[in-house]
Amino acid sequence: MQLLHPPIAPWRVRQPHGCEITLLVRSDQPVQPLLRHLPDNEEELLPLQPAGQQGGWTLWRGLLPWDRGNLVTRYGFKLLAGGTQHWLAADGLHPRAPGEHCLFRVNREHTPPAWVRDQVFYQVFPDRFARGTAGPVKLPPSMPGEPPNESRAWGEPVPADRPGTVFYGGDLPGIEQRLGYLRDELGATALYLNPVFRSRSNHKYDTESYDEVDAGFGGNEALARLRGALRERGMRLVLDAVVNHTGAQHPWYAPGSPERGHYAVDAQGRTPGWKGYASLPVLDYANPAVKQAMFEAPGSVMRRWLQPPYAIDGWRLDAVHMLGEGLGAHNNAGVLREMRRAVKAQQPEAYLVGEHFFEATAWLQGEQEDGAMNYFGFAHPLRAWLAGQDIAYQPIRLSTHDFAAWLREAMAAVPYDNQLAQLNLLDSHDTQRFLTLLGGDVQAMQLAVTLLMSFPGTPCVYYGDEIGLEGGNDPDCRRCFDWDRGRWNRPLFEHYREAIARRHARRELREGAFLELHAEGELYAFARFTDSAATVVAVNRGNAATSLDVDLGRLPCGLAGRLALEVAPRGSAVWCS
Repeated sequence: MQLLHPPIAPWRVRQPHGCEITLLVRSDQPVQPLLRHLPDNEEELLPLQPAGQQGGWTLWRGLLPWDRGNLVTRYGFKLLAGGTQHWLAADGLHPRAPGEHCLFRVNREHTPPAWVRDQVFYQVFPDRFARGTAGPVKLPPSMPGEPPNESRAWGEPVPADRPGTVFYGGDLPGIEQRLGYLRDELGATALYLNPVFRSRSNHKYDTESYDEVDAGFGGNEALARLRGALRERGMRLVLDAVVNHTGAQHPWYAPGSPERGHYAVDAQGRTPGWKGYASLPVLDYANPAVKQAMFEAPGSVMRRWLQPPYAIDGWRLDAVHMLGEGLGAHNNAGVLREMRRAVKAQQPEAYLVGEHFFEATAWLQGEQEDGAMNYFGFAHPLRAWLAGQDIAYQPIRLSTHDFAAWLREAMAAVPYDNQLAQLNLLDSHDTQRFLTLLGGDVQAMQLAVTLLMSFPGTPCVYYGDEIGLEGGNDPDCRRCFDWDRGRWNRPLFEHYREAIARRHARRELREGAFLELHAEGELYAFARFTDSAATVVAVNRGNAATSLDVDLGRLPCGLAGRLALEVAPRGSAVWCS
């Protein structure tokens, strides 16, 4: 018995009153398929009607009504055959009724911007990517109580004891001058920049002004020029929104400031700092003035930069799960819904991507975020399976079977539209470089890149990963990009280029459905497919070559016969129809 429901067109088609749903069945006995949904949170079973054949599959079709009591319509399939039951949910087959957490789901009102899934993002930590301005590095004033800010020559080691006060002079003109490399050589189509607004640190998460791009990065004019240059190349731009807290030097936080009430206070009248850092006072979204300043007013922080001449394409929301009313994250979901409404009113196609180091399911049902930095559903399982470490850098042994189950579980918990807008990543400014985590194993890194560019979601490359830049924990993961091409890891760079080009060329890798094909031993394999094309991806973490035999008839896109794939040790194999 084989059951399949790809949650994309033509197998799921939105209609005014619901979705036209198609279930594909392979069975050697009579079957009675039922569509299970939960209107008003009560189970209802709807008979499906036969709708012809497709290859070796029998098609069954019906209309799934919108759940008018919930924004998210949940559904699954119950099939009666041979005196027993077979159930299909978003995470696969079940011998009994599956829990609601793994049902298929679709949001009747909210979907992420369609442009997101077509991108390959490139994350830049601005101070460390490229210098475009000659002369001495422009240093901001030093932080009270911190060592004086200082500049260092490009490429010198990042001092572990000076995470925020050492500057190398990277700026926005430097990024603009390297767009040819990013777009034409590498194939990146969208930029995500760490914070660019005025602050005294090199990382800029302690904002002093949301109205000014930092002078060291070139100011507002440099951002406008960068945006224009990106637009000429058809590239997108997402900025970092630090909206949970400001820096202690922000004018709002000054003693006697009329905006001092923007900040949360405890019973003793003290303002808590984010995670105990006094330099990062936390904002209080119970105060209507904070909402006005951050996202509601036409000239608010999040709406202003969506307007010309900057017209950015979206925001990455820093520590967004922690903001709330009063102390802590009270009514976090309510605030996020209001934020989304305001941002989408300004720019319906704006991308909202949240920072969540752990599971983000609750934020990804459609009415809050479009996607998240997909640590939990991609980076965490991959580092556990391939590098043998969890996010706390503690040892873990994860079988391929459990690795696949983790990926399926995380993917099933969110609407597939939002899964396609997840920002998949290997590492970031907050983690060790993945190549370093792998002990410099370039073959394993290439395997990971193959997954990054093929798995459902939108890939994001952290600057320098493609040339073999290494780095330990923050701040070592924020080294300067090495522009001496003679020191680049050319095999790794060419692998990135090839994988990115394949993603751009294959529609199924950007918006296709997903089918797990194998998850045993050291081999993991899956297919991405539409109704007319397919790509099969197999990765082998083992030290011996292995092979995979695939029945192409399992993919409902007009293929037949069998595919034999040979996968090298610590390698990957990709086949496209």
